[in-house]
Amino acid sequence: MIERVYLQRLTRRMNESRKFIQVLYGPRQVGKTTMILQLLSKIAVENIYETADTVAAADTRWLQTVWETARIKLKLSGAGELLLVIDEIQKIDNWSETVKKLWDEDSRTGNNIKVILLGSSSLLIQKGLTESLAGRFEKTYIGHWSFAEMQSAFGWDINQYIYFGGYPGAASLIDDEKRWKSYIIDSLIETSISKDILMLTRVDKPALLKRLFEIGTHYSGQILSFTKILGQLLDAGNTTTLSHYLSLLSNCGLLGGLEKFSGNIVKKRGSIPKFQLYNNALRSAYLKTDFLQTFQEPNLWGRIAESAVGTHLLGNAITENYKLYYWREGDCEIDFVIEYGEKILGLEVKSGVSTQNKGIGKFLSQYPAAKTMFVGTGGIPIEEFLNINPVELL
Repeated sequence: MIERVYLQRLTRRMNESRKFIQVLYGPRQVGKTTMILQLLSKIAVENIYETADTVAAADTRWLQTVWETARIKLKLSGAGELLLVIDEIQKIDNWSETVKKLWDEDSRTGNNIKVILLGSSSLLIQKGLTESLAGRFEKTYIGHWSFAEMQSAFGWDINQYIYFGGYPGAASLIDDEKRWKSYIIDSLIETSISKDILMLTRVDKPALLKRLFEIGTHYSGQILSFTKILGQLLDAGNTTTLSHYLSLLSNCGLLGGLEKFSGNIVKKRGSIPKFQLYNNALRSAYLKTDFLQTFQEPNLWGRIAESAVGTHLLGNAITENYKLYYWREGDCEIDFVIEYGEKILGLEVKSGVSTQNKGIGKFLSQYPAAKTMFVGTGGIPIEEFLNINPVELL
């Protein structure tokens, strides 16, 4: 079984003395729980693993009971320490306040209980951490599987990764695409939306949110104004509602919206979004064509390949802490712009024969300190690019 790079970091931290609560968060089905089970098999420490997935949201008593059980087990075992792991922590209302109380009690009484919390709702995890647990935690974002990981684990080539994306649990189903698509839609998309958004956040128009996601998957890698989207929706609401729903979809690792790059922060925030999926499987699941048919349609394959580059950039933006944008002025455009401190890199994705792009010249005339490069035709091959940490290009 493949060991993700996050496991090495977490193992080192668990071998240290008790310092901080470790918080792991990220989308569903990227292997957070599997990684924890790998960790527990590696370290010789008394441990308890519990999940709040089926616990009533208001039941903070469950959390207190689990913690008290850990204290009793630590005392009875005579061990020097114990590791307590709680999965899907965001399902418990006011979880952060309860964790703060229990963690601080252990700190005062000398109970050497180390704690790992896992969650699949970035919004609720971040909210809980900032509200109650300041100074008591370290957080790690566990993202979708990279091309290198899918290649190592399943022997995939670059075209399989571009089309099928980075969900390891679905990899064994790709020879039966109908079954694979059903799994992605029913077990990943529907579960993420229903459990990580609709059950935990107020959404007045759930049908509108789902329709926005479907439209966004179709246009991943493309710029589409909310005003145009409204024309495709019967129960439209308004652009503010759509912007909020897009934010919710982004926070559970489904669909993001890139802002337009500008030196003016107001213009960035008021710009038309460029839709970008976090995992290309989410797009392919809705396609009417199969893998071979899609590959044989150059225009469609080109858009999917660009979206795959975007998933790589978007995932790394979280872990490497850079900002990701697009740039457009008139009919001149740059597919992706990375801003990392004072460094700026413009990336243009090409899957056809031509490498002509008048946007690069205009972009450089406005931002002469920036770097630009092609990905695909005439530049870094997509296969090579998906194995590079984008920060290394700066």
